[in-house]
Order: sequence, then structure tokens, then C-alpha cells
Amino acid sequence: MKSIKLFTLLFLVNISVVAQQKITIEEIYTGAFRTKGMDELQAMKNTNQYTILNSDKASKSQQIDLYDYATLKKVTTLIDTKSFPALSDGIDSYTFSKDEKQILIANNTNPIFRHSFTADYYLYNSTTKELSKLFEQVQEPTLSPDGLKVAFAKANDLFVYNIASKQTVQITSDGKKNSIINGITDWVYEEEFAFVKAFDWSTDSKKIAFIRFDESEVPEFTMNIYKKELYPTVETFKYPKAGEKNATVSLHIYDVNAKSKKDINLGNYQDFYIARMKWTNDANIVCIQVLNRHQDNLDLLFVDATTGIAKVVMNEKDKAYVDVTDNLTFLKDNSFIWTSEKDGFNHIYLFDKTGKLKNQVTKGNWEVTSYYGFDEKNKTIYYQSVENGSTIRDVYKISLNGKTKVKLSQQVGTNSATLSPNFDYFINTFSNATIPTNYTLNNSKDGKQVQSIVNNDALSEKLKKYNLPNKEFFELTTEKGNKLNAWMIKPKDFDATKKYPVFMYQYSGPGSQEVANNWLDTNDMWFMMLSQNGYIIACVDGRGTGFKGAAFKKITQKELGKYEVEDQIDAAKVIGNYSYVDKTRIGIFGWSYGGFMASNCILKGSDVFKTAIAVAPVTNWRFYDSIYTERYMQTPQENASGYDSNSPINFTDKLKGNYLLIHGTSDDNVHVQNSMQMIEALVQSNKQFDWALYPDKNHGIYGGKTRIQLYYKMTNFIKEKL
Repeated sequence: MKSIKLFTLLFLVNISVVAQQKITIEEIYTGAFRTKGMDELQAMKNTNQYTILNSDKASKSQQIDLYDYATLKKVTTLIDTKSFPALSDGIDSYTFSKDEKQILIANNTNPIFRHSFTADYYLYNSTTKELSKLFEQVQEPTLSPDGLKVAFAKANDLFVYNIASKQTVQITSDGKKNSIINGITDWVYEEEFAFVKAFDWSTDSKKIAFIRFDESEVPEFTMNIYKKELYPTVETFKYPKAGEKNATVSLHIYDVNAKSKKDINLGNYQDFYIARMKWTNDANIVCIQVLNRHQDNLDLLFVDATTGIAKVVMNEKDKAYVDVTDNLTFLKDNSFIWTSEKDGFNHIYLFDKTGKLKNQVTKGNWEVTSYYGFDEKNKTIYYQSVENGSTIRDVYKISLNGKTKVKLSQQVGTNSATLSPNFDYFINTFSNATIPTNYTLNNSKDGKQVQSIVNNDALSEKLKKYNLPNKEFFELTTEKGNKLNAWMIKPKDFDATKKYPVFMYQYSGPGSQEVANNWLDTNDMWFMMLSQNGYIIACVDGRGTGFKGAAFKKITQKELGKYEVEDQIDAAKVIGNYSYVDKTRIGIFGWSYGGFMASNCILKGSDVFKTAIAVAPVTNWRFYDSIYTERYMQTPQENASGYDSNSPINFTDKLKGNYLLIHGTSDDNVHVQNSMQMIEALVQSNKQFDWALYPDKNHGIYGGKTRIQLYYKMTNFIKEKL
């Protein structure tokens, strides 16, 4: 009788294993596990409504639909592309005029770098239902607040278009490729300060402030573009590497009616950045954030557009660096809300219009991660934080005086909010490692759910046949006593009496986070696939990563790659000592900064790691851009040892294990130069390794079947070498 029960049990176990459908790379990278969302969700400002960009596959059309926050019912379709043949290619993005009666629509978008692009633009009048084409292949067109004009950039110059007269006035005329840029950021600003539009309308529509970039003395970088031509072409652009000459920036204000330009004297700054610019609620005052080259001193300046006088209203200093913030919000009296980590954690502060501190609104050993808005009527701020743990996100509201704080999010995981214009409701976007992203309408009084909007129950149902294992979150303590956030994925048929190989994944860059309780991305699905092949996947956020305070994040200052590598090696040793882990079969993988880390780990941790895959890695910090590298390392001239002692290119003689190096030849961010020189160093160290180059692919290495081929290559390498 016992033998029959045992046979039955074994049979059922085998059936459950067989029933686990295998994930394929093709499924992952053709969107089989993609979540449904709310595309181009925008909250209106004048009415208690929001818009979504919807698609109709049957008619191959797109619609900008307007919905009511209170009822979630569709109010109307603002525009349907099937009624306008000019929009047959669809809507790529859209923005509203201040009165929300006109919509600026982009299509035929052509990317330049990570954020920048040119596109064709149309103006749609929702009252007259008229669509008119304004521009072909321009950048960042922006409606004036009064809705009468559009400022835009083309070929490095700025222009103003009058909608009524259809006349265009050229603001600047000295724009020149690889020399002068007006109103659009250069490559390094776009990549590292994450903005492209370097001009802004005053609130009364009478002036335009803009930043001018003189990059004539910035060294050039050249890439070959192969395509399928007989001879490759060459792409040349300005790229300031660490310690090299940056673009010289200047601030200018253009008077639209007078058609005159004022050059602003910012003072005695040398070798500085204008990291942000925006007009205040005073139509005569524009504010800018000025950083010194070390980025450890930030001045907030108010510039009087009439006199041209610039005044420092607030200053922040830091022993390491000061983070630029997008959370600067001006209240009606021009007092302002600001976020800063000057007390050791990122928090919200209120200053009066002269820059005097009025109140620190949030306090505690936790970080504010997003600022959502200020309800002027009720004097209430809405924000997101990690108050309940650095791997999760919650939505809160708090009075401007720092009292009566209310937690609005209900579920444990990652919550974010889109507030209704009257602040009565918010759309909560939620997910965790077991629940795919869903969108709900919540009451902003107490956070209670009013109604579901979009869910991914169908995806959850679909995934049941794959019988996926759980992503287990835990805190790992190294032998040195460092407490680090971690997660682990074990095979579904995990047997604690067996020994498993471990494949570690990380990114590790300053302020980053990979150990977060949110829904699975494409990498996670690949890790799930590897778990189906008998691997344990682990991820550890070492020192230098974010959301645990400034001290934890900034410990890596001047020595990128020292503590982060130490923590990955130490974490691998801890994991290697688990009874179910084969410590002789530990691998590590990373992309970009993570590739830099994986390379260092296989070299400096050669007795710990058997295998490493590095995709698009920095191999020598001297090769990377000025703004990012110097923020954490200062210049190579000032900190040569910090650069050289942590760049993997200098330690190729230590390679013992299996190393796969991958790069795209058209990577404008981390240049293929990094891998080429790493390859040469490995060759001269007489080391055997594997490598792959992807012609004309950028930092993301995608397009066509590229991702499928890439992930097959990495999967096969893991199966063969780990």
C-alpha cells in the first residue's frame, strides 16, 4: 500500500514538472508576455479628465480619447486618425495647448540619440476639427501659453511660428552641426542630464529663454556605419570624454514682440553646467540650476528678464555630488517646493520666493522617490516614497506644514500615481513580483479603490501554464557585515538536497536599483527560462545603489567599481556557501555599467566566478563621458588612481574563467572602443575568451531579430560554460 502511494506521489510530481510549459526566447522578445497599459496617459489641467492614446487594429487607426476621472467613462474621441489621411502613419506623441483646445501631434519620428528625435508635426483644433501640417522633421515644437505661436528647433537654430499668419521668424542664425546648438542640448547633456529641449516660454508668451551650446572645441568621436553599402559611411559627433573640453554654455532671452535677444551675464562661473531651466510664475523671472564641473556645488539662480541681472537664491553643496532635481515647483506667490538629500535622505522642502527655507516637509531615514503635485486649495503635497522598505513604493499625501501624513496606496509592491486636476482622485499604477501591472481609480482622500481601469488578468492566466517560480526577496549580509537587498529565483522543481549552478545579474550603477518588488520585465522572463534549465538566478544591489540614503549611495565616490565589485564577490561567496549551491559554478551578467561590473568580477573575483557575460561595458572610465564620469570620479587628471585601479582593461592578466564580451558598433553612449581595447588587452595577455560585435547597433542592441539572436548566444554560452 505504501509503495502504491509513493508511486502515485512520484507520478504526480513528474506530471507537475512536465506541465510546466517551457518559455522560449522568441516568446520573450516578440512581446508574448507584454502587459497592457494606458498609452500616453495625460491628466488634463483645466477639467477633471484625462486622455489615452488608443488603437483600433481592425481599422489600423489611433484615437486620442478623453475620459472622466470620476466615472472613468469616455467623454469623447478628440481625434481619430482614420478621419485624417495625413495621419495614416499614426500618432507617435501629442501635447496640449494651455487651454487644451489645440493638440500638437507628432508622427514620422526619427530618433537621433537616446531621447532626441525629429518628427513631422500637425496642429489639431478640437473646436473646429481642423488638422493642419506645421513642420517637417523639426525638434521639440512647443506651443506658447496663449496658444498663438509655436517655438521649435531645426538644424541647431530656433524659430517661432505664428499660427494665425503662418509666418515663421528665425530667432538664431549661427547654428551649425558639431559647432553651435541653440535651444537643444548637446549629446552629453541629453544623456546625463536627461533633457533635450533647452528653451522655454515665459508665462505671458512674450519671451523665450534658451541655452546656447558652443561645442566647437569639444573633441569629436567618429563611428563607421556599415549598412549594406560598398563603402561604409562615417558619423561624427561631439563627445567630451572625462577630463576633456566641454561645450561652453550661455543663457539668452528673446523678446518675441521686439524680435530682440538679450545675452545674460551669469557671473564669474568657470567651466560650468546649466543643468535645468524654467520660467517661474513671475513672467519676468526665469530660473536656472548651475552646477560646477565637479557637480558638488549647485546654485539656483533667478534671472530678471528685463534687467538681465542674475541672482543666486539658493545654494547646495555636497562632499560628493548634488543631484539635479526635476521636482522644482513654483507656487502662486513664487515660493517653491524643492527636493534634496542634504539631510542624508531625499526629502521635500519649501522655500519662500527669496530662497529662504520655510519648512522641511518630509523627514525620516527613507527617501522621497517621486513628487506628484501640490493641491493649492488644501495645501497638500502628493508624493511617492520608500518609507516602508527600499524595495517597494507607496503613495502618500502630506500637508505643506509637514503634518497629517496619509498613506494612500493599499497594496505591497510598487505604486505610482497620476493625480486628477482637482486632486479628488488618482490613477494608481500597481505591480509586484507576482501581480502584473494594473491601473485603478482611487480616492485621494483615503486612497481607497473606486474602480478598476486596466488589469492584466489575462496575462496572469496565460502564465499559469508556465508554472513560474517565485522571485524571493531577502537581505543578504556579507562577511564584512554589509546588509544588501537581494532576490533569488530557484527552479520550480527545486530540491534542497541537490547542488545548483548560480547565475548572478546586476547593474550596480550609482543610485540604481535592480532589487525592486515590481512586475517582471523581459530580463526576468529570460531568468525564468534559465531557471527552467536548472539554474538559480540571483541579484544583489551592492553599496552605491540607491534608495537607502546618501551615505550608502555615495560611498563609491572617486572609486567607481571598488566597493560594488567587492560586494558582488562577497555576495557570491555567501551564496556559494548555501547547501544547495555548487560554488564552483557561479556566473555573473550585466549590461553597460553592469557589463563593467561583470568584467571586473571575472577578473578580480577569478577564484569565485566561473563565467561572466558583459554587454556594452565601460572597460576604462577614461573612455566615458565627462558629466557622468566626473560626477563620481572627478577628472582623470585629478584622480588617476581611481580610474586605473578599477577599470577592467588593466586586469586582463587575471582572467581564469569563461568571458563573453558583446558590443554594438554604433553605440554612441559606451563606445565600441571600450570593447576593442579590452579585446586587445586580453589578446596581449594571451587569454582565450568569446566575443560578438553587432554591426550598426546602438547601446540597446536591438532591431529585427537582433535581440533573439543575442539572447540565444548568451543562453548557449551559459549552458556550455556554467
